[in-house]
Amino acid sequence: MPLFDILTLKTNLFATPKVAPALQDWLADGDAKGTLLGAWAPDIGTLNDIILLRQFETADDLIAERQRTHLSDNPFGCMEHLRGWTSDTYLPLDFTLPVTPGEYGKVYEIRTYKPKLNGMAPTIEKWKAAVPDRTKYSDLSIAMYSLDGPTRFTQIWPYDSANHRAETRATTVADGVWPPKGGPDWLSADMTSTLAVPLPFSPLK
Repeated sequence: MPLFDILTLKTNLFATPKVAPALQDWLADGDAKGTLLGAWAPDIGTLNDIILLRQFETADDLIAERQRTHLSDNPFGCMEHLRGWTSDTYLPLDFTLPVTPGEYGKVYEIRTYKPKLNGMAPTIEKWKAAVPDRTKYSDLSIAMYSLDGPTRFTQIWPYDSANHRAETRATTVADGVWPPKGGPDWLSADMTSTLAVPLPFSPLK
């Protein structure tokens, strides 16, 4: 089972165009580990961030990439434009794999829940039952749960626009397809949602 990493770069004001070229070089370096799947800039949510989704085939590769970053004298090749960063490790729900690069939407929703303390396993089972019907309405890029930090359940959904997202969610609710039946019973009220635009070098567009 591959591991996934969500890397969030906290950039200076309006620094994304300056960060992007150096970040691409960093990711393409011969010592780099992992495969870039997505790169986004939030349009609604926490602004002045860059969010990356990467896949690692082994834990050793993920650790090596973390070491490369933390021991670098110029992390991501653009330290002068950064205020900091966070890295979070996730295990994917196997029924949402593989993550296939391509053009799926102009806006991606990155949505994170914090399940109840005993809620992760039931949440996964509810999703496994409901996702096949839900994805008839719109694509799902990936769903996964955190292995470090607070327990989190994160999903990434592409849409044509913010309006398309709202319309799709309303339709799935009206049709009784979404949310998964009984799924919200296992979630806390602690939820976040970011609408982000793919950067030009993002494999998921």
